[in-house]
Amino acid sequence: MRTAIYPGSFDPLTNGHLDVVQRAAKLFDRVVVAVAKNEGKNPLFTDNERLAQVKQAVKHLPNVEADGFDGLLVDYVVSKKAQAIVRGLRAVSDFEFEFQLALMNRKLNENIETIFMMPKDTYTFLSSRIVKEIARLGGDVGAFVPVHVRTALIKKLKPRKQKD
Repeated sequence: MRTAIYPGSFDPLTNGHLDVVQRAAKLFDRVVVAVAKNEGKNPLFTDNERLAQVKQAVKHLPNVEADGFDGLLVDYVVSKKAQAIVRGLRAVSDFEFEFQLALMNRKLNENIETIFMMPKDTYTFLSSRIVKEIARLGGDVGAFVPVHVRTALIKKLKPRKQKD
């Protein structure tokens, strides 16, 4: 069975992420969307919230599952008996960073391949950071994220009423 790991913080999961997941699911027998624990990024959503959002978004894909992980990605890939890491590339600016990560992962474990996938052109501008900023400013992110993620963003970012 050919298994790929699609790692990320997914804070929040976007339609661009889902596009990559759906296309990876056509290439591999099994795809694990691996939600990384990374306190250094100061995520808006907790690890459990992000994992739940991903699980709900991929439940209709029979060969895709969601899981959380902490530590070295290559160790996680081995633990899942996977052969490849899938990474999304939106623009040339992503490539340099992703290329360095891929080379480091290869140095750590030469048996693991990294596959770069570009999302549909309609998602090349999309990032979790931009989605959060639009939502913080009260903009509609419905075209950029699944409905349940949009609802979670609104709930998380709704202004709290101040007591006088």
